[in-house]
Amino acid sequence: MILFSSDLELLKKNKVIMNKLIIDVVNEKIFLMIIINTDIYSITKENTKINYEKLTLIINDFLKSHKLLIADINKIYLNRGPGSFAGIRNSLSIVKAYNLTNKIDYYCYSIQDFKDEIDIKHENIPDLCEKFKVKKNLINPIYLS
Repeated sequence: MILFSSDLELLKKNKVIMNKLIIDVVNEKIFLMIIINTDIYSITKENTKINYEKLTLIINDFLKSHKLLIADINKIYLNRGPGSFAGIRNSLSIVKAYNLTNKIDYYCYSIQDFKDEIDIKHENIPDLCEKFKVKKNLINPIYLS
């Protein structure tokens, strides 16, 4: 039996499932990752203006492919740069909208936040944000000049 709580946490057989979404649009590819407890799924898409404009559709399709909706996500982790102005601006707007409409907390990180860390992987971002005390719901983009 599956129940949904008001905190958007999924309980299945008395086990809390945390759904985390990582969005990274600062590099050559748009990168999305879902972490469902220990299960990890990811996709990449070409980093183009057209894909920036349909980023919400790409995110929704990715979530649907794993039987999730945006309302099932508990936390979002967004790479805030340095990188493309258009990509960062668009992804920040989308994540802020998710926060306002679904009350999903987000963490805007930069690889620069994780000083002295070696071999940083996307699946480690939630733990690194906690370790380095990246503030929740704070936007501070870093654009390439």
